[in-house]
Amino acid sequence: MLLSATSLNLINLFHDFDKLNKFSSKSMTIAFLCTTGFLVIRWVQTKHLPVSNLYESSMFISWSFSLLHVILEFRNQNGLSGQITAPSAMLTHAFATLGLPEEMQQLTPLVPASQSHWLMMHVTTMLLSYATLLWGSLLAISSPSIYYSDTKYYRVLDSRHNCCSTSSKLNTLSKINVRSFLYPLSSNLKKCQLINRLDRWAYQIISSGFSLLTIGILSGAVWANEAWGSYRSWDPKETWALVTWSIHATYLHTKITNRWMGEGPAAVASAGFFLVWVCFLGVNLLGIGLHNYGWML
Repeated sequence: MLLSATSLNLINLFHDFDKLNKFSSKSMTIAFLCTTGFLVIRWVQTKHLPVSNLYESSMFISWSFSLLHVILEFRNQNGLSGQITAPSAMLTHAFATLGLPEEMQQLTPLVPASQSHWLMMHVTTMLLSYATLLWGSLLAISSPSIYYSDTKYYRVLDSRHNCCSTSSKLNTLSKINVRSFLYPLSSNLKKCQLINRLDRWAYQIISSGFSLLTIGILSGAVWANEAWGSYRSWDPKETWALVTWSIHATYLHTKITNRWMGEGPAAVASAGFFLVWVCFLGVNLLGIGLHNYGWML
């Protein structure tokens, strides 16, 4: 179902068909329900939340992408979210099922250090924050990509009215007689509206992911103090989580104070996107630290 939803969304990226939007949305909803059922069954069988190794964590992130898609589709119903969430969910699911060894996919008991009530609080918020930040970062990166997809038109539009700089100027442009311009500004106006919408969504989603990451880091510190006697051990996972938090804090700070749009926030979001993957998979690539819960090398 994830492959079907991804294919339909990629087709719909170039050809906007209402039926494809509906089919892809239904496919993502079915995939979300199937993944939910899988996680619930595994939870019942293992008697603990299925986030104990890299396989289960990857499946949980795939489920998180599907959950975020369902939430945004329910709120907006415009099909835009699926063009990011569907491929992300499919690739994460494929990595878990095809890229990891079969022994990791077997049911295993929790190690003693993980047998704590903090498991659900800390791990779920961290994994949800990863999915949310990845999604928001991709939205932020897509804004300048759309801007430069038609350089000639956009530069004319930007030089005369700077429509993509602030929403207030965009509202002014929408009142101008489009026929008075030499270029087909009506289509560009729609693209500028799309760019502003994506930028706004990226800010809101990254804000949510940043809040989840903050809660995850704080709950992890409390859990670490209970388990190991110190709030921080400065192992690779904790260090990269703090770096990831700092980068996304920088993104939010610049958006709030400077009203940044375009390449600047996209560059910061790109760094944040990379750091989230380092934080999630980097520990397993290195195979060191207290948070090494899976096999990679």
